[in-house]
Amino acid sequence: MKEDPDQNTQNDRPERELVVRNWQRSHPVDVRGLKEFLREVADAVSLPAVGLTVALVGDTKIRKMNHDFRGFDKPTDVLSFRSGPQGRAGEATADETGYLGDIVISVETAFGQAKRRGSLLSRELRVLTLHGLLHLLGYDHESDDGEMRRVEYRLRRRFQITTPRRLSA
Repeated sequence: MKEDPDQNTQNDRPERELVVRNWQRSHPVDVRGLKEFLREVADAVSLPAVGLTVALVGDTKIRKMNHDFRGFDKPTDVLSFRSGPQGRAGEATADETGYLGDIVISVETAFGQAKRRGSLLSRELRVLTLHGLLHLLGYDHESDDGEMRRVEYRLRRRFQITTPRRLSA
């Protein structure tokens, strides 16, 4: 008996394509570790089989993108660009090819933020990756009455990337 090619089985279920690209050279980054973190977070939020890219860039590149897409002529830490239609918060709405979108992170800005907080660059990149992914999932901290913040803090605690506390002298 011939199998129905349209019928999904566990063995032929499409895989997520999670890509991390390091396009900056100012600071060393553990790309494999960041990709593994992205995979763990994708599992935690039940991200379906979609593709997404995290691009690590410098301040010059993200400043241009922030100007071109948001009208702010300054560097920022993270930008998210969804490919699919707007869905409900927490819902992955990929485009017709199954691509969710892009997260762009300035490693220079992340490094400065980590230094000011007495933290590590690796932790800051995880925080920004999580934040960017939540934006791709439709959360918007500027208009959701704290819903994104609650979800983000819950996931930060789960993955032990809460804001470090400075030791007082």
